[in-house]
Amino acid sequence: MGWPVTPEALYWGPRFFYQRTQLPIVITENGVANFDWKHLDGKVHDPQRIDFLTRYLRECERAIEDGVKTVGYFLWSIMDNFEWAHGYKQRFGIVYIDYSTQQRIFKDSAYWYQQVITSNGAIVKKV
Repeated sequence: MGWPVTPEALYWGPRFFYQRTQLPIVITENGVANFDWKHLDGKVHDPQRIDFLTRYLRECERAIEDGVKTVGYFLWSIMDNFEWAHGYKQRFGIVYIDYSTQQRIFKDSAYWYQQVITSNGAIVKKV
């Protein structure tokens, strides 16, 4: 989509709002649009989405460590969908939708995000 990748926004945005309001923060949408496709092995490999989300989640964790009370985080989006300005051209989700057959395929990022959830974020921490 041509949007800049600025993970620090997930540190400074919540920090600014929390300092001003002292109210808990909920991240309602965080994700990236890509040109994903089904590979010859039948899987959808999207390492750029995993990298993107890792960077943003690390910044969110940094905000939490600095005292920003964060009570929720919602990944954008669970599955590919229609985007008002671009139709079905971009792929947003961690679940690939084959629009001609309606088949759903978990992308590599879906399996990665499952590990993020089950580890309570431990796999996104800096090594």
